[in-house]
Amino acid sequence: MKVLSIDTSNYVLGIGLLDGETVLGEYISNIKKNHSVRVMPAIQTLMEECNIKPGDLSKIVVAEGPGSYTGVRIGVTVAKTMAWTLKIPLSGVSSLEVAAASSGRYFDGYVSPFFDARRGQIYTGLYKFENQKLQIVKDDQLVMSADWVKTLNEMDSRILFTSNDLKLHEDVIKEELGDKAVLAAVTEQNPRPAELALLGRDKEAVDLHTFVPNYIRLAEAEANWLKAQETKK
Repeated sequence: MKVLSIDTSNYVLGIGLLDGETVLGEYISNIKKNHSVRVMPAIQTLMEECNIKPGDLSKIVVAEGPGSYTGVRIGVTVAKTMAWTLKIPLSGVSSLEVAAASSGRYFDGYVSPFFDARRGQIYTGLYKFENQKLQIVKDDQLVMSADWVKTLNEMDSRILFTSNDLKLHEDVIKEELGDKAVLAAVTEQNPRPAELALLGRDKEAVDLHTFVPNYIRLAEAEANWLKAQETKK
């Protein structure tokens, strides 16, 4: 079973190819460039390098958010279009779940991946590996980082924090949790597209017509528009 994974939900652009239990290849970059013009060339390059043709693919897995509103939308749109064209199943996986799996597989404790959401907020959730299976402890959510670490201080174990935005919230984490907090190394902070492919490989396929990204919150422009409409009423 050959699985193509696509993650454009944040600055990291990740493309992966999984064939059964073998990772054929991964493309990862963490640069501030437009995913919309880079994702298809990245997919093409990786597939050509691995000698995989579109018709060889059995499934597509996409990081469904949360994250950058535009980034999430790009990845989901590309994934849906490819799945529809190739007539193969598509599955979506939480972008935070991918981040947790990428750095926490052998961590003895909880894993809190997060993405900065500005104004002191983060997209985050809480996960834990049990018998090599990633379990959801607390659902993905949008929360103030200061409130989140207070909640985690009630947990009975160490917590691994993983994020490319660690520096933005490191002081808040350490001040509240002290030695209870473990910060992922820089080489562990990029979500791996191979983990995305593995997480979604056996997951139930979505309905292509109804599948939408998980933004958790409305895009700021949309939220402002709705607020303006309410004011007019």
